[in-house]
Amino acid sequence: MDKEVKKELNQFITTIRNMTNLQGTEAVTLDKLLAIPEFETELRKYRIDSDEQLVTLILENERNMFEVIFKDYNFDGNEDAIDILFTVSKEMSAKFRNLSPSVTHDYKYKHPKVYQKHLDKRIAFINEKIQVNMRKGISQGMYRDDLSIELVARRYISRLLDIHDPVSFPPEQFSFNTLFNQMFDNFVMSIGTQKGIDYYNEKKQSTSF
Repeated sequence: MDKEVKKELNQFITTIRNMTNLQGTEAVTLDKLLAIPEFETELRKYRIDSDEQLVTLILENERNMFEVIFKDYNFDGNEDAIDILFTVSKEMSAKFRNLSPSVTHDYKYKHPKVYQKHLDKRIAFINEKIQVNMRKGISQGMYRDDLSIELVARRYISRLLDIHDPVSFPPEQFSFNTLFNQMFDNFVMSIGTQKGIDYYNEKKQSTSF
């Protein structure tokens, strides 16, 4: 698939994903989309012929939106560890403001194999990035050097998964922004040195989070 076609497909799947966020998974199935002429044309064009394939593309689209943030802000670069973690987390919070966690969670039960593959890929990606950030922060004196990098990365992932659980945190009661910001704040406070915590608190006061 060439870049232009891939771009067009991604835009199409983004439209479907947005519909799903608003209407729920029951309202956006392959059969129902095929009943809409403009969607039928696109679905035929990209040879999407099963709900499983559609969900795979939706979750891949969501994962790509998530991963591109790290690439756009050069997460692996030489910037201060807390600065880049703060910037990326702020961008994640803004970009996913309208994301409905219940949609992704719903796929966990309707398409468990597809969901598990998606989850495994997301966990592997976050694990790698957090370990990079931890090593950087330790070398800069921002994070404590007595921590297990692997354990901290797993703890971050666990917390990130928790705030996407609509059973524990119903979206009508808890906004994603509020949950994410609270989780991130607690995370930094638990791993930071005094130097890192002071810097983080100063950053919070000077930058809208």
